Order: sequence, then structure tokens, then C-alpha cells
Amino acid sequence: MKYKKIGDILILDNGYSKEDFESLAKRHHVKTIMKINHIQGTKREPVYKILYGNETETINKENGCLFKLDLAKVMWSKGNNNERLRIAKLVEDNETVIDMFAGIGYFSIPIAVHSNAKEIISIEINPNSYNFLCENIRLNKVDNVTPILGDCMIETPKFSADRIIMGYVKTTHHYLKVAIDSLNKGGILHYHETVPEKLMDTRPINRIISQAGGRDVELLKINKIKKYAPGVEHVVIDARIN
Repeated sequence: MKYKKIGDILILDNGYSKEDFESLAKRHHVKTIMKINHIQGTKREPVYKILYGNETETINKENGCLFKLDLAKVMWSKGNNNERLRIAKLVEDNETVIDMFAGIGYFSIPIAVHSNAKEIISIEINPNSYNFLCENIRLNKVDNVTPILGDCMIETPKFSADRIIMGYVKTTHHYLKVAIDSLNKGGILHYHETVPEKLMDTRPINRIISQAGGRDVELLKINKIKKYAPGVEHVVIDARIN
């Protein structure tokens, strides 16, 4: 049986069998056991089933940061923890960063905690996620994160940044022009995509180039995050837009 522990909640995968959930909860020191069927819509809302307990709100500790969330209302991708810290360590002193799909602060909070960014502009469309983003700003006692409730397609063009994070994998390429237009000269784009393995070296970077409006695009890195499906990878493209 596969599982992941998020705070004091246990998430079982699709292959769980009938278990003594009370014993399982005691063994893993959790208050609730859940199954997340899938995440739906642009607001990234979970479709779930509670198997044991009833509390779905928790605080998860990761990379020296605290994340308060309700797993019945917002998503949590445990497989991205290394990527969240990697990005935070890339941010240089005094940078302005836009986090286009901020969620509860998956990238914004580690950047605020582990870097000396000037400002992190965190845009989130889901009111539940936005509320937890605001709570997590307070919980981690950071003062350089500006939370914005709204559609990043509309909000991003209001700002300019040295670095933009596009931490969303479904139809993310539709947001590329908006992101690139808001990048300062020499700015860095972190673009997430799910892509067939055979297209990994070509499709994502070509999509960036096609939306760059003639600006020079320098590929810095293709970073594999995890398998998304058989033959499909979740990757992050680091690109400098000159």
C-alpha cells in the first residue's frame, strides 16, 4: 500500500485495500486518512474521500517552511518538494519574483524564507488557496510576499519581474506570452509542462520561443520533476529571456 503523509493526515493511493484504518492511523500518528481521487479545474480543487477521521486541515512542514492547508479544499503535491527548494536557492538578492499560480505559497513561501528577494508577487485564483496563502505568510513571518486574489492572465501584466514561476502543468503554455511580456530583460522563466518523453527536448522550449515575440531565448536547464503518466514527464524549463 502506497501513501503520503501531509502534516498529520495520511493520503492513500488508489490501490488501498480494506484496512483497519484506526490501527493505521495510530501507526502513522495521524488524525485523518483520505483518498484523493483527482484534482479538478483551474482552481485545482481535490475530489476526495475520507476513510478515517473527519479533520482535513493540517500544517505540513517542508524545507524549513510551514504550510497550513485544508486537503478537502486545496491541492498539495508532495513530489515537488525538491523543486520548490531548488527554485528558492536560485533566486538572487533583490529580485522581484512573480509566482503566477501561487496556491497556498508552494514556491512563494520557500523563496521568502530561503532567499533575499525584494518582493514576491503571488497570484492565486482559488479563494480557499488564497486565504491559506495569506495565513502561511503570517505563519512563516515573512514580509516580502504580496498576495493577490485573481486570474494570473489578468494580474500578471500589471507587474514586471526578474523571475517568473509558472508552477502549473495543465494548459500552462496558454499563459506563456503573458509571462514573457512581464519579464525584465535577462529575466528567468521557470515553465512547467507535462510532455511525452520523446518531445521533452523540443516541445517546451519551442513553445517558449514561439511566444517570445522575437526576444532571444536561452535554454538554461530542463529539470525532470517526476513521471506524470507512462511515457510522460513533468518537467520544468529554466529559460533566460533577453
